[in-house]
Amino acid sequence: MKLAEVDALPAAVLPIATVYPPDHLLIWHEHRRAQFLCAATGTMQVETDEGAWTVPTERAVLIPPHTRHQVQMLGVETNSLYIDPAAVPEWPNACRVVEVGALLHELLRTAVDIDPRGEIGERDSTVLTLILHELSRLAEVPLHVPIPPEEPFGRLCRQYLAVPDLAVGNSQWAREAGMSERTLTRKFRDEIGMSPAAWRSRARLLAAIPLLRHQSVTDVAARLGYATPAAFSYAFTRAFHVAPSRLSR
Repeated sequence: MKLAEVDALPAAVLPIATVYPPDHLLIWHEHRRAQFLCAATGTMQVETDEGAWTVPTERAVLIPPHTRHQVQMLGVETNSLYIDPAAVPEWPNACRVVEVGALLHELLRTAVDIDPRGEIGERDSTVLTLILHELSRLAEVPLHVPIPPEEPFGRLCRQYLAVPDLAVGNSQWAREAGMSERTLTRKFRDEIGMSPAAWRSRARLLAAIPLLRHQSVTDVAARLGYATPAAFSYAFTRAFHVAPSRLSR
């Protein structure tokens, strides 16, 4: 079942499961409904005009209605909910990564068998109502970095997200931006409230999340240039409030 086939139906909640090819990119698009996009497997990298969010297995991203976004799917199977905005008046106005608890995880697995094109019985209606209740109790995980709206900062950040590189520093960014390092730092901080160096550090830590699916914490720490696994774990936990070992598969 595809969203286009059912989007116009009066159902408040449309559950849709999808299996994506490896490294599949969903190019820029938007939905009229709010979207709850859950990674049943793999890792998703979601980008909007305002920021980038990394979504590991058994987490989800809340995407507001009419928000332009693209998604890189890294070995992903999704359980999505497309929800009429009237049914979720407290939905955030910016993307947010959240934990998916055991109950909600099972409800999502059950909901994908509901076909909104037919009559929704009492049991299925109860499942969807309980899902909406659980969506109001989600805990956020801050797995994101903001993207400055002004150029050339937005371009520099998107380039770095595509290829995070420890060797890239303020001097290179300043040359590409055509300004001094001091001016670069001041204007960048004015845009998003953090220095370019702090932003790149956070972006590298986000880049660690897909790697942790296949590599040990020790190997990822070395790849990202940290002196010790302990130093990497400390930085990761401090930035995202979750230990990297919890995301390792």
